[in-house]
Amino acid sequence: MNLKIIKFKSVKSTNDEAVKLIKKDKFFPCIITTKRQTKGRGTMGKKWISEKGNLFISIFFDIKKNTRAEKFSLLSPRIIKNILSKYSRYKISIKWPNDLLIKKRKLCGILQEVIEHKNKRFLIIGIGINTKKAPKNKNVSSISLSTCSNHIIRNDEILIKIKSAYEKVILNFKKSRKIL
Repeated sequence: MNLKIIKFKSVKSTNDEAVKLIKKDKFFPCIITTKRQTKGRGTMGKKWISEKGNLFISIFFDIKKNTRAEKFSLLSPRIIKNILSKYSRYKISIKWPNDLLIKKRKLCGILQEVIEHKNKRFLIIGIGINTKKAPKNKNVSSISLSTCSNHIIRNDEILIKIKSAYEKVILNFKKSRKIL
């Protein structure tokens, strides 16, 4: 399974771009990334504040009609936590179902959506990671990975690690035919 990477300079939302590509029948397994996101979305209609320089991606692929997409809701935070833990001096915790925290401050949010198009189902996994800057928000305390790391944080490096991890997971699931 090879995920194609499509890069944008600016979009409203990477998940919205995934939906557009699916509806244009460009539904190859794909990762969309952008340098700037103007209307990022979180769960339950919440806004995701997207500071320029942070990492914004959406991964999408087709799934079988009987696939229980909730399995990825449990798996995605673990995948991202495992990758980001290699960069952080501090413990990263999962606030179920879709946030990663450092010192009780939000580092990452994950938005999962399933859409149907032409009798097929697609899973979209949107991931926003505060790699460089912690957004200012009076409702949510956030933190950036760069302030918690002894490493230089490179978004492209993290993107490639996420791509590789999801390629393995998707391939394993397709081989086992458990959910995809």
